[in-house]
Amino acid sequence: MKPIGDVVRRELQRFPGAAGMAAIVSAWPAAVGDGVARNAWPAKLVRDGTLHVSTSSSAWAFELTQLRGEVLPRLQQAVAGEAVVTGLRFAPGRVPAVAMKAPLEASGAGPATDPEALAEAERLAAGVGDETLRNLIARAAAASLSRARGDRPFC
Repeated sequence: MKPIGDVVRRELQRFPGAAGMAAIVSAWPAAVGDGVARNAWPAKLVRDGTLHVSTSSSAWAFELTQLRGEVLPRLQQAVAGEAVVTGLRFAPGRVPAVAMKAPLEASGAGPATDPEALAEAERLAAGVGDETLRNLIARAAAASLSRARGDRPFC
């Protein structure tokens, strides 16, 4: 019996541009980091080696387009010998729910926040319509507020 991964790789190799996608998808989170992987995911590899990446919003597409000079070499190093990625193209599209659900709390990442900062951050982010984005903004604001309070000198 062959492992399923070997069978999938063999079948993907029958399609131009798809041969390296298994390696790209496997390497993506480590190459770009968890935060980016939750908001951007490889969609297809075209014949010229350009990897099309779906993003959760146009803002993510814009930011990652600006950072492609940093992302591309890391991805190329991660998939060396398994896929040839010559360029990156970011556009809003479908990002797998699995990628978006990886919570920062589970990984232990992020600074501790005090309840006062958390309440203020939630108040500041209350106007954001998208729940996922609202929660991310609130967590970032709470961390920033907590850090700012901790840096203040005692009088």
